[in-house]
Amino acid sequence: MIEIFANAQELARGAAEYFIARSGEAVARKGFFTVALSGGSTPKALYQLLAELFHDRVPWSRTHFFWSDERHVPPDHPDSNYRMTYEAMLSRVPVPEGNVHRIHGENPDAAAAANEYEQTLLPLDLILLGLGPDGHTASIFPGSEVLHETVRLVAAPWVEKFNTYRITMTLPLLNSGAAVLFLVSGAEKAVIVKEVLEGPKKYPAQFVQPVHGQLIWMLDEDASANLAADKRQ
Repeated sequence: MIEIFANAQELARGAAEYFIARSGEAVARKGFFTVALSGGSTPKALYQLLAELFHDRVPWSRTHFFWSDERHVPPDHPDSNYRMTYEAMLSRVPVPEGNVHRIHGENPDAAAAANEYEQTLLPLDLILLGLGPDGHTASIFPGSEVLHETVRLVAAPWVEKFNTYRITMTLPLLNSGAAVLFLVSGAEKAVIVKEVLEGPKKYPAQFVQPVHGQLIWMLDEDASANLAADKRQ
């Protein structure tokens, strides 16, 4: 499913409404909601909206927060996805400390951090993902050995592009989500959005295909500008 919004602000609002709907359904069905968060400026706008405008509509005390990927840095580092999310949302809402399941990126051994994180996981009701200009998602980059992972749910691949390890959920885990939501905004993403959604299968993001769950792409007008007319309806 592809949904297109007029601008980045409307995209964040649409994502917030979807987040609230999924959380309500999960809590009604089983008593709690699980979500994997992503880094980046587009989801940051969503997190700020949830903490501000939609504050009273989220079941904070029954929501468990995970991360689809993390940098190999401490939680107070400027590059930390956890830090961004904490500042934009988690520090401003009544979430029990035990409901926040961050990746321990400060562990000098990235592989050990990945193995540890795998033990904390619960089945995910919603997974938020972004799309890099090279077609990567989470921290699964083109050419990464993680693309071929079939057993591990969390891995710590070396990312040559950034000369560092990253800790990331793998495709077996991403594809087990009840719902996977890609959030993409900006004209600079228009080329890769078209290639991922209309081109041959060669980018990591194209391998995210939930086995039994729902796959949704939410785009703003700028990011969707190059899509064929039938994809934009």
